[in-house]
Amino acid sequence: MKIYADNAATTKMSQTAIDAMMPYITDYFGNPSSLYSEGQKAREAIEKARSQIGRCIGAEPWEIIFTSGGSESDNQAILTAARLGEKTGKKHIVSDTIEHHAVLHTLKKLEKNGFDVTYVDAGENGIVNAADIDAAIREDTCLVTVMFANNEIGTIQPVAEIGRICRSRGVLFHTDAVQAAGHLPVNVKELNVDMLSASAHKFRGPKGTGFLYVRKGIKPCVLIEGGAQERGRRAGTENVPGIVAMAAAFEEAASSIDRINPSIIRMRDKIIEGLSEIPHSALNGDRTRRLPGNISFCFEGIEGESLLLLLDDKGISASSGSACTSGSLDPSHALLAIGRVHDVAHGSLRLTIDESIGDEEADYIVASVKSVVEYLRSFSPVWRDLVSGKTDFIL
Repeated sequence: MKIYADNAATTKMSQTAIDAMMPYITDYFGNPSSLYSEGQKAREAIEKARSQIGRCIGAEPWEIIFTSGGSESDNQAILTAARLGEKTGKKHIVSDTIEHHAVLHTLKKLEKNGFDVTYVDAGENGIVNAADIDAAIREDTCLVTVMFANNEIGTIQPVAEIGRICRSRGVLFHTDAVQAAGHLPVNVKELNVDMLSASAHKFRGPKGTGFLYVRKGIKPCVLIEGGAQERGRRAGTENVPGIVAMAAAFEEAASSIDRINPSIIRMRDKIIEGLSEIPHSALNGDRTRRLPGNISFCFEGIEGESLLLLLDDKGISASSGSACTSGSLDPSHALLAIGRVHDVAHGSLRLTIDESIGDEEADYIVASVKSVVEYLRSFSPVWRDLVSGKTDFIL
């Protein structure tokens, strides 16, 4: 059996997205900045896509900027708020300890340039307390940036509540919705967000394409100079096939949420229940306030890398955390932030499933993980010390 269970890393493109993009590869390939008909066909497709995405999130078309993906969108949003704040002497930012590295690394760069950043703890359940965000806001705060849902442990943050606080305090609010868009309802007005990031390949669109919502009245900073594309907000010839495919994929995903999520949640909970039977294991993040398809576990006494390789031998594609840090030997910063110690965090597994997973696949996943964990522990010196009492169990 072959099972793909790493949708948080990337999703398979939908046929709808493929069908939408193909004409703009084969026939309507003109440069959208050109005046002749081939170029204008491409321009019309971009503006249609902008309207499609705007409708899906409750935004106006001109509030959508097309980017290369979530990381660029995060960078542009954060740097926009920082530059606007700097003009008025406001150089303080509030965020949290489990953000994606596209956010954290940008904040670290700003700290080196004189900005002060307050990082609010997410707590053991992986959820940020809105009251802690409120308490962290100061007179010189120019931005609060808190992700919609975590890419590793799947926890859903109280974005609308945080947005209300920021709006009442006169502070810009950005949310990284890369993992949420297409999987949870997203309405920028209901969420009270000023800027929102998304990436196409997380909701069955193509890689290398994303968008940034910027509320009317906010002038975004320009990261890429060189042309007047995107109303002067991002230079460079637009990726027309990618943009068209992203809009088609997002519209399809957003309209399917109510239909497919109940089944995904049922399979998620079934797998969580099965894996919870493994001795000295623990679910990472809140049990219910998590993304529909996210299952994140730690298993004491094993290494996550060995677990992934052996699961791959069994036909299961999974990860130990964020795909952006899969080459790192360091344990997940998100797991450490919620209180997992290094040795336990190294034995992590992230499964992110979609609607293709049914009872048969869920049962196979549970049986395979149980088998591999037992096998790895059978020759682990760390596990031997734990069982003998030489060291104490943590989980």
